[in-house]
Amino acid sequence: MRLDDIDRAILALLQNDGRMTNIELATSVGLTAPPCLRRVKSLEQQGVIRAYHADLDPAALGYSITVFAMVSLKSQAEADLRAFESHVAALPEVRECHMLNGEIDFMLKVVARDLQSFQTFLTAHLTSAPNVASVKTSLTIRTSKALPGVPIGE
Repeated sequence: MRLDDIDRAILALLQNDGRMTNIELATSVGLTAPPCLRRVKSLEQQGVIRAYHADLDPAALGYSITVFAMVSLKSQAEADLRAFESHVAALPEVRECHMLNGEIDFMLKVVARDLQSFQTFLTAHLTSAPNVASVKTSLTIRTSKALPGVPIGE
């Protein structure tokens, strides 16, 4: 798939403000509204734009704790990896799950209301999950950078 400069400009603008109107977007990239909308629809159909969502403040909603959990499994057979992924997909506290190469099999981003609720989550849903060998956790102290998406460039 080849993206031209206008496609990249559209993506950069929408990545930073997904609520901007098509007219604002078109004006910003130097198009009229109809061709701009066609480009956005094409980028959506091609799967380049996967979704639109609001960026919520976890603390404002009572989730004051963010923890990264590094999970090692006893078996890395494909069925066991998929079973673990299915298990964490059903846990709303797990906001991200990444399979890694190396000593750790998965890195999870977990949110919790407080340390006690995280401890309960950890023992009830993570360390006791089938095939889990170990879980190492790191509590986030502060976030100094959290940009949406990916860098838009050539």
